Amino acid sequence: MAHSLSAKKRARQNIKRRAINRVRKSQVKTQIRHFEEAVQNADTEAAEREFHLTVSKLDKTASTSTMHKKTAARRKSRLAKKLNALKSKKDS
Repeated sequence: MAHSLSAKKRARQNIKRRAINRVRKSQVKTQIRHFEEAVQNADTEAAEREFHLTVSKLDKTASTSTMHKKTAARRKSRLAKKLNALKSKKDS
C-alpha cells in the first residue's frame, strides 16, 4: 500500500490509465473482429470498409501510449494481407 502522497496519487493515476487503456484495446479487438467476419463472409466491400475503420482505430491507439507504433503497423500489415488475399480470390 502506498504511504506517501505522491505514491497515492500515482496509484490513482494508474487505475484511471488502466481503465482507459483497456477500453482502447477492447475497441481495437472488436474492430478487428468485425473485419475478420467480413473477410470470412467473403464480402469485399464490407471488408474494405471495416479495414479502413480498423486502420483508423489502430492509428489512434498507437498515437497514445496504449499500443506501440510498430505493433499497430504489424497488425495493419497482417490485416492488409488478408484483404488482398480476399480481393485476389474474388478476381480469380
